[in-house]
Amino acid sequence: MSAKKSETEKFMGTPLEKESFEDGSVILTEWEPKLWYSWSTGKVVGKFLSELKAGKIAAIKCDSCKRTLIPPRMFCEICFSELKDWVYVKDTGKVNTFVISKIATDRSPLKEPKIAAVIDIDGSDGGILHMLGEVNPDDVKIGMKVQAVWKSQYERRGEITDIKYFKPIGD
Repeated sequence: MSAKKSETEKFMGTPLEKESFEDGSVILTEWEPKLWYSWSTGKVVGKFLSELKAGKIAAIKCDSCKRTLIPPRMFCEICFSELKDWVYVKDTGKVNTFVISKIATDRSPLKEPKIAAVIDIDGSDGGILHMLGEVNPDDVKIGMKVQAVWKSQYERRGEITDIKYFKPIGD
């Protein structure tokens, strides 16, 4: 047998032996960290989220490119202009693309499939990733018109989930 280790063996580490647990050189403990943290959403995302709490979708305009951007950002990625002009856009849009998931995040089967979609927001040159609701998965189509279903005013917290989901609407 070669003394030289393979690439895989170099990174395998040292296996723990049963004796290490018995003689106390390895101790297993259960520890539940109590860590508190916070972060700043920043000026632009903070305003976007506060407007969601108010039941409005805010976008930001680029004076140079004449685009209305969702999600809002500080600088235009096309012309690099600083963005400052806020506008409100509709809470309607069209499905750009979607995926139907029949499996939960823990890999267990879902009783009801979930549908995630990229929604091109009307009045903007962008969109958001969100859930679809009140629709049979077989009826979802690219280009389908949808409208936001909002949480009640008292339930909103300034999060993207202040919009519960988007539902289909007539043409």
